[in-house]
Amino acid sequence: MIKFKEYFKKMCEENKAVFDEFQFIHDLYKQNRKANQVVFNEQGVAVRRIIEDWDRKLCSQMEKGKNSTYSARLSEKFWGEVRLRFPMIDFVGAIVR
Repeated sequence: MIKFKEYFKKMCEENKAVFDEFQFIHDLYKQNRKANQVVFNEQGVAVRRIIEDWDRKLCSQMEKGKNSTYSARLSEKFWGEVRLRFPMIDFVGAIVR
């Protein structure tokens, strides 16, 4: 299995309860942004922290040497997997008026 997919799978397994709960809120947010904005942002902050920690774990060793360009691409692929599961993850913290 590709390394970023392996890390994504491990992250999802270790945080299954948090991610499943956020998936429910995420889906509600997709249907009605204004009504679900507060809960989405509150839970989204915790979920983003988890994702960012795993992204750092994935890329931390590569950034020290000559692989920094590869590390950036690896991070993009990892976030691509995240966005497949949570397409609205980039809206965490956004205020809908």
